[in-house]
Amino acid sequence: MANSVDYSIPAFIPTLDLNDGRAIPQLGLGIYAMKGEEGIDAIDAGIDNGYRLLDTAVNYENESEVGQAIVNNGIPREELFVTSKIPGRHHGFDEAIASTEESLARLGLDYLDLHLIHWPNPSVGKYVDAWRGLIELRERGLVKSIGVSNFTEELLTELVEKTGVTPAVNQVELHPYFPQEKLVAFHRSIGVQTESWSPLYRDQGLFDEAPIAEAAAAHGVTPAQVVLRWHIEIGSIPIPKSANFDRQRSNADVFEFELTPAEVATISALERGRMKDRDPLTHEEM
Repeated sequence: MANSVDYSIPAFIPTLDLNDGRAIPQLGLGIYAMKGEEGIDAIDAGIDNGYRLLDTAVNYENESEVGQAIVNNGIPREELFVTSKIPGRHHGFDEAIASTEESLARLGLDYLDLHLIHWPNPSVGKYVDAWRGLIELRERGLVKSIGVSNFTEELLTELVEKTGVTPAVNQVELHPYFPQEKLVAFHRSIGVQTESWSPLYRDQGLFDEAPIAEAAAAHGVTPAQVVLRWHIEIGSIPIPKSANFDRQRSNADVFEFELTPAEVATISALERGRMKDRDPLTHEEM
């Protein structure tokens, strides 16, 4: 069963194809709030547990911890898929390029595997310029794949129409309470991979929902594993955050069972909305 884990062997996480010809792990490690020596140790443990997609951001203020964990672990750089994100205060063509160079310096890396615009901040109106900066960074080889985070269908369409370049990824809030079915379908139609932040809704009662608890009992797995498998089934790349070794491993161990279509549907029917009022058209982070 999926919960019978041999901790001596790293979890195997498959990959998905991106629209630029590269591949991305189908599940990653969220690194928000992992700071200091404890953060370094937690990220190092995540790599040992089989995670290859590491998701950080300028605003997480822990890019240096990610870089140190990579050094401490000793894993070959080419085996990792490191993601960071450009903050709102660095929107603009030149600003995005400078921000990325600073991220690389903090990480101690020569390139990022994926770089995202963290929030569109539409009232500022510089996200298209930042996107052009990411295109330039990709051409220079400082970034391998480029994408966005918290973009709506309309904003994605604007980027494509104005630059001719489709993001490889859009990372958005997505969990059983907010499945974003329409946006996921739009992503699929234009070749964008969906990533999910807060994929487990930070628990908050989600695991007690009957469809999740019943599926966990039926498959002999944990409620968290059911939710993460639901993400896999709907075509989303979840990036659960955990600094706990056993929980990291359990979260990664979701590729040896499948949910039925009926189970997926009943979990998706739990929809009730966002965790907080973070509508990308009005919520802004700088």
